[in-house]
Amino acid sequence: MKRLRAFFYVQHLLGIGHLARSSRVAAALVDDGFDVTIVTGGAPVAGFPGSGAISVTLPSVTSGDEGFSGLVDLQGKPIDDDFKKRRSEMLLQAFRDCRPDIVIVEAFPFGRRQMRFELLPLIEAIDAASPRPLLVTSVRDILQERVKPGRNEETVALVNRHFDLVMVHGDPAFATIDKTFPLAGAIRAEVAYTGLVAAPPAPAASERFDVVVSVGGGAAGKSLVRSTIALARNADNAWKWCLITGPNLPKDEFDAITRDATPRLSIFRFREDFASLLTGARLSVSQAGYNTVCDVLRARCRSLLVPFAAGGETEQTVRALMLEELGLATVRMEKDLTPECLAQAIEQALAGPAPAAHRLDLEGARHSAQILRERQRTWSSKS
Repeated sequence: MKRLRAFFYVQHLLGIGHLARSSRVAAALVDDGFDVTIVTGGAPVAGFPGSGAISVTLPSVTSGDEGFSGLVDLQGKPIDDDFKKRRSEMLLQAFRDCRPDIVIVEAFPFGRRQMRFELLPLIEAIDAASPRPLLVTSVRDILQERVKPGRNEETVALVNRHFDLVMVHGDPAFATIDKTFPLAGAIRAEVAYTGLVAAPPAPAASERFDVVVSVGGGAAGKSLVRSTIALARNADNAWKWCLITGPNLPKDEFDAITRDATPRLSIFRFREDFASLLTGARLSVSQAGYNTVCDVLRARCRSLLVPFAAGGETEQTVRALMLEELGLATVRMEKDLTPECLAQAIEQALAGPAPAAHRLDLEGARHSAQILRERQRTWSSKS
């Protein structure tokens, strides 16, 4: 049987959540027998996108600030037209080299509008290819609210004109795409739900902490870091604290933070065994990013969520409040966060009942591979 070829584009700009989720889906495709080329264009992150796939790295861009207002290179310099042209040509060459049966574009056109300079030419090349590959957009279950008039209409127009499948990485028992995308009913492409893309169950913790505090990639969430350090230093209990700042926190800031470590407060930039640490923790304190929430749901530990909401971001707040409503988390808003507020919230979370049992589907990576294989089979029989 012919091995199917998948071409997977992912661009992370601020955190590492998009890259982590896409890497898990790519790994599941490899396990399912696909030949996978994954194209990345953000700041390098150790361990991602992982082994098994061909990795193509475009010249790195990242977001200029938490509001995603512009694209800069890793030195903070705004990218120019020559930079964009070079990336676009590299992306098109990678597509031609792969000759894929399926192209998966992470987020676009529901997000990553900043990358149109290279994605629209890629889509044109896909439409012109013979045979034309199946074109799929890979999106979270909860989308960022679009406030500018016409943006949602533009998204629907692009999906309906070019895409064959909208692959939603969520459990419809928790959230369907229409909750955060008001024009979902106008989408003519098939919409398929994969379940949440969680990491496999983690082994038991080799090190135990009472409170594990994490801030995702580390480019945001500094108020949570500051409040944690102040609280851990002044707490009148014997708890062991673990603070994970994230790999994207600038080195000088991380070095300054580590000077505040104490025997009761251990500070790390990154822990590969993060999911294991949650299995042994009394409480997880984190933002409400997709991947961290999946890890918390997998570990079934108590959770205090402080959703990232800078720059008009709404996605994490929506997710956190939905989880709180289900009895799966306690929520505090970042704008209200002080060491005193954090202490009160931690006490409340620990004193409350254990997290409610849930039956949310966490096998989204494996289901994504199954869905793509089946849809490509149907697609090729029509071609």
